[in-house]
Amino acid sequence: MTRPNAPVTQVALVAVALAGCRASPKLSVAELEDPATCASCHPHHFAEWSGSMHAYASDDPVFVAMNRRGQREAQLGVFCVRCHAPMAVALGLTDGTSFDPATLPARARGVTCYFCHDVAKIVGDHNNGLELALDDTMRGGVSDPIDTTAHRSSFDALMASSSNDSQMCGSCHDVVTPRGVALERSYQEWKSTIFAAHDPGHELPLTCSGCHMKSEPQVSEIAQPSKSRPNSFHEHLWPGIDQALTPFPGTDAQASAIARDLDPALTIVGAASPGASIGGGGICVSPDGGGVLTVRIDTRGTGHMWPTGAAQDRRAWLEVIAYDASDRIVFASGTVADDQDPEDLADPHLYSIWDRAAAADGSPAHMFWDVATVQSKLLRPPVTIDPTDPAFDHSSTARYAVGPIYGQFDHVTARVRIRTLSHALLRQLVASGDLDPSIAARSAKTLDIAGASRHWTKAAADAVTPFSGCVADPFQ
Repeated sequence: MTRPNAPVTQVALVAVALAGCRASPKLSVAELEDPATCASCHPHHFAEWSGSMHAYASDDPVFVAMNRRGQREAQLGVFCVRCHAPMAVALGLTDGTSFDPATLPARARGVTCYFCHDVAKIVGDHNNGLELALDDTMRGGVSDPIDTTAHRSSFDALMASSSNDSQMCGSCHDVVTPRGVALERSYQEWKSTIFAAHDPGHELPLTCSGCHMKSEPQVSEIAQPSKSRPNSFHEHLWPGIDQALTPFPGTDAQASAIARDLDPALTIVGAASPGASIGGGGICVSPDGGGVLTVRIDTRGTGHMWPTGAAQDRRAWLEVIAYDASDRIVFASGTVADDQDPEDLADPHLYSIWDRAAAADGSPAHMFWDVATVQSKLLRPPVTIDPTDPAFDHSSTARYAVGPIYGQFDHVTARVRIRTLSHALLRQLVASGDLDPSIAARSAKTLDIAGASRHWTKAAADAVTPFSGCVADPFQ
C-alpha cells in the first residue's frame, strides 16, 4: 500500500474527494482507518498531518533502533509500539518484537487521524491509556456536527481545545517505564501550571491542543466539498522539537513551525526575585561576592517544564562568553563543540538543563529500560498570574563566581542551546548495530532559541548605574 504521506497531486485529491465524500453508503471502518481517505475531504488537515511527527512516529529510525535494542535487552513487547504505531497494536498487526514499519499498511503506521478521532474513552493517564470505539463515527471538537456520506460525526469534549483538560494528549505523552519510573511527564507538569486552572476570565484553561494546535482566526469549512458547519481550522503540525531524520513531506514547514514556537518559549529577561543578593536584569555583572556574573532565564508562557518529554535524552545548556575591550575571551562556559555532549566538557561552571537518568548502580543510563532514578534539572513553568504570590517568579538563575576578572568584562553574550538527543545515546545505538551512523549524525543538530539570546555591554550598564551591571532588560 502506498504510504499516505507520499506526494499526492491536486488532481488525485480532487478525484478521491469526489469518490469519497459523495459516496453512499458510508465508508467502511477499514477505509476510515486509512489517512488517505481523510485527505479526500480534509486536504488541509491531511497535508499538515503528513509532515508531522505524528505521521512519522513509527518511521523514525531512532525509535525503530531503540525498540529493536529494547526487545533484545528488556523484552519490551508492544511497550514502545503502542504509542508510536497504536493502530498496528489495536488491529493486532504487531507484537512489537520484530517491528518493521515498512511491513505495515498505511492505516497502521504512525499516529493516524482515525486513532485520535475514534477514541471512545480514556482509561489511563500514561502509556497510551486510550480505548478506541473502532466504529464509523469520527469524534471532534465541533459542536453540533453534521453526519457526512463518508462517516458519522460526534462532538466530544475530549477533543475540544477549550475544555479537554489535555487528557487525551497526556495519555500518550506521559510515559512510565516497565520499572515504574515516571520518565516523561508533560501532562503531569501541565497539571501543575496556571494553564490548567479553570478561569474563564483569563481564558483558562489553556490546554495542550490550545498551544500545539493553533486555531486560525478566520472561520471556514473544515471539509471539502462543504460537508460541515463552518469552524476555525486547527493546525495539525504539532511542532515540538523533533524533526524527521529521513526524507519526509513538509520538512521545511515543520522546521519553521518549531522555530516559531521554540523561539519565544524562553527568554533571558527581567529583574531577579525580591530580596535576592544579586540585582535585576537578564544578564548582570556585579562586584558582589568578589565578582559574579548572573544570567536569569524565564520560561514565560511555556505550559510545562522545559525541556519536556524525553528530557533525559535532550541536551540543553546555557552558553556564556565574556569579552574584554579588545574582543578577547576572558571567560566562557557552555561552549560545546558539535561532536560533544555538554557533560563531556571539563567545565565546572556549566549550567545544564536536562534530566539526569541513572541505572541501579548509579551509572548514567541512556536506554530508558535501564533507568532506575531521575534527577530533574529542568526550567519551571508559571504556576500563578498573581504578582503578589511568592511563586509568581518561576525563573532560574545561572550564577558564575568569576572573581576579579569581572572588571575586565566589556561585553557578554548568553544563549540557551538545545539538541533533541545526546551523542552518548546515539553512539550506543550505532555501536550495537541498531542505528545507521548517518542517521546519528543528523540527529545531533543544535538549535538556538532567539528569545534566550542576549548581549550585555559595560557601556550600557554604566549609563544607568556605576557598573553594577544589573539593568532592566528592554525585552521585559
